Amino acid sequence: MIDIEALTGIAFNVRKNVIKMSTNGGCFVGSAFSCIELIVFLYECYLDLPKIVQKEKRRDILLLSKGHAVSAIYGYLVEKEVLPLSALDDHNTRIDSDIYLHPNQKIPCIEFSSGSLGHMLSVAVGAAIFRKRNKIPAKNIVILGDGELNEGSVWESVLVASSNELDNLIMIVDRNNYQANFRTEDLIMLEPLASKFSSFGCDVYEVNGHSFYELDGCFSSLLHNNDKPIVIIANTVRGKGIPEIEEKWDKWFLEVTEEEADVFLKKLYKCA
Repeated sequence: MIDIEALTGIAFNVRKNVIKMSTNGGCFVGSAFSCIELIVFLYECYLDLPKIVQKEKRRDILLLSKGHAVSAIYGYLVEKEVLPLSALDDHNTRIDSDIYLHPNQKIPCIEFSSGSLGHMLSVAVGAAIFRKRNKIPAKNIVILGDGELNEGSVWESVLVASSNELDNLIMIVDRNNYQANFRTEDLIMLEPLASKFSSFGCDVYEVNGHSFYELDGCFSSLLHNNDKPIVIIANTVRGKGIPEIEEKWDKWFLEVTEEEADVFLKKLYKCA
């Protein structure tokens, strides 16, 4: 059984770390907050974190395609003492800092520098093909933003994944219903999203992306032996954890003062 109370506490502290980073040049708080439970669950309950940190050859791989949400990963790594607490102060403050607005593979657990949306699924597919052909029994996961599904390269990659029967690939869609400053359905409609992925030959699951209980149930039921890539549509709320920024189009990126950060911290609540 997973320890939901412990996981909730970690996620709460990660949110605190993200808010801290928003005082140093700002960061994409809204986008990070929508995927914090996903990241905490994956590293704590599903992936082999020590092997990832040590970059062992047969390690699990997690790629963050929505790279602008990387403060969630940095905040987690600080919480786990993989990164020092001083990393929060280094964020976005110096031209030579390794901690900035997008993933930097110089940092432990960051496999690939990302930021251009629509690219990481291609990388994940390539890794999954190599590992399947070489019988490497490690997990290959990519977190996609729902807005980046408008990129044609995403669907090309899904076709390749399906054609190669990549049942060792898991695509997680952070379905927070926003693309930058607009709702996804007001730009290019994605729904019915589950049916689209199914028609491309994927096994599709849907889950509350903020519920550790549902995430555990979902990942426990995944099929890895039916020659189909897996898609998990994680329904989330952008900015989840602070009422004033939840689902607010203009709270995607936040640059705040220390005083404003203190106000947000007092309003922060635990998600479960």
